[in-house]
Amino acid sequence: MKHVILAGLVIIALGCAALPAAAQETGSRGTVIGSVTLSRKVLADGQPLAPGTYQVRLSSDQPKPVVGQSPDSERYVEFVRAGKVVGREVATVISSADMATMAKYRKPAANSSKVETLKGADYLRVWINRSGTNYLIHLPPAA
Repeated sequence: MKHVILAGLVIIALGCAALPAAAQETGSRGTVIGSVTLSRKVLADGQPLAPGTYQVRLSSDQPKPVVGQSPDSERYVEFVRAGKVVGREVATVISSADMATMAKYRKPAANSSKVETLKGADYLRVWINRSGTNYLIHLPPAA
């Protein structure tokens, strides 16, 4: 009987040790969709983001769709640095099937991202391809 109880305690302890890692992926803090490195200072929802590397995760908040727009076509994403949300912005959500008919350029490989300056340097585009879903985030330069 002591062995059964000891085995149960070990299983519970191992399960609790895994909770912080699982909480990073889902839950109230959102699902991590990628990591990006911004090469210059930009604005996210009107707030400045310094150059550097950020973890990007989906927020539980969603923008209200406009008439005729799918409710899943946009999502808020959060830019996280050192465990703290330092900015958020709206991302356009596009399936890989739809992206195949729209994209003129090579999209990022599955579960990766790319950051590119758009023509005219008016925006920095963050493009994350996560599990067959593409997230496009357009960030204007900060002054």
